[in-house]
Amino acid sequence: MQLDFHYYATYCAAFIAGYSHRESLDIAYSAQFVDCCTKSFLREVKGPLQAATTQSQTELLGVRTDVIGLQDITRIWASFHFLPGNLYSKVKSFSRAYKNKYRLICQPNGDLLIRTVELAKGKDLQAVGVSMHVLADTWAHRNFAGTPSMVINNTDGNFFEILPDDTLRKVKFGHNPGASDDIETGSYTNTVYNIGETTIMNLGHGRAGHLPDYSFVRYKYLPAWDDYRECLKDNPSEYYNAFAQMIYAMKYLRGETASFEKETYDEISVAPYKDRIKEIIGKRQLDSCSDWKAFGEELSGESIPDFDEDHYVKEYKNADTDHVDKTFLGRFIIAALSQKSMVTNQIYNSGNRLAGFSIDYEKRGFAGIRDYMKLVDNTAGRENG
Repeated sequence: MQLDFHYYATYCAAFIAGYSHRESLDIAYSAQFVDCCTKSFLREVKGPLQAATTQSQTELLGVRTDVIGLQDITRIWASFHFLPGNLYSKVKSFSRAYKNKYRLICQPNGDLLIRTVELAKGKDLQAVGVSMHVLADTWAHRNFAGTPSMVINNTDGNFFEILPDDTLRKVKFGHNPGASDDIETGSYTNTVYNIGETTIMNLGHGRAGHLPDYSFVRYKYLPAWDDYRECLKDNPSEYYNAFAQMIYAMKYLRGETASFEKETYDEISVAPYKDRIKEIIGKRQLDSCSDWKAFGEELSGESIPDFDEDHYVKEYKNADTDHVDKTFLGRFIIAALSQKSMVTNQIYNSGNRLAGFSIDYEKRGFAGIRDYMKLVDNTAGRENG
């Protein structure tokens, strides 16, 4: 998903869920900031590098693809953008390496989604935003894995867009990262075909380009992990589910419901706006920011500022040691470390080492990366407060 859904649509969902205008802005900002918090950004603000929630194209071009580098990539992308649907999926008699990658395939309504939403319960609004980003991406990025793998993420030439009149049009993929996608001609940009199993060209949905990120698109293709059998992806329906599920999740986080259950969507709260939401989601455009923004401002009667990646940088940089973790970015960093720690721990406990080793600090005490002391100290502070 993109800025339009992670920022503006998340604001709308938060407001419908009962958060105030100001709270909804904080949640929406945090949800979108997951796509901004790179190691390069954290170096600039002197933040902990392990709090990175994404990697820029420049970073990916220079990233190591040895075991350590691949584990770092997987921790980031599986934790925030391609949440595994079932770490214990039954797989045919393939190699252990294949099974581990297969079990990282992103799907909505998995056990890790429950853990992700529950992790944000009782936490800062930044944690709510992080969890909403992860939830939304389980719908957009389903069927792809957050680890480089040709055998899992590759697609072939049988890739067709289903047009509004239900006719098929073969997608024309190009590889110029500076080129714009063209809806009218069906020309889209994807990563270059590369047979290397661990090249970043085969990370996530790179081989499908940005199609998973466009709410209006319906397409059919042959995923590598499913023996190249036909798979239909109906983004308008799935983005609508994502929106309704975010509302349900945020009502749980606000304390309106006692538990967060799989495959549950707040259809009642969405009903008064159903036609408007479906119109925005289904509109054939690459960027629906203006439509979501207009809808959000109608909902709240307030102005929604444009997203500014650097809005909270000065506050974070100027904070002293005792207060830096209480700044907006400080709270986001704690939420990011918490989410990444939880997902990595669950992958490790499943017997899968693709995200590296993990220590359950709540059971065994702190051991490992120095940056995670922030998370340990924050947890201890909450327990003693």
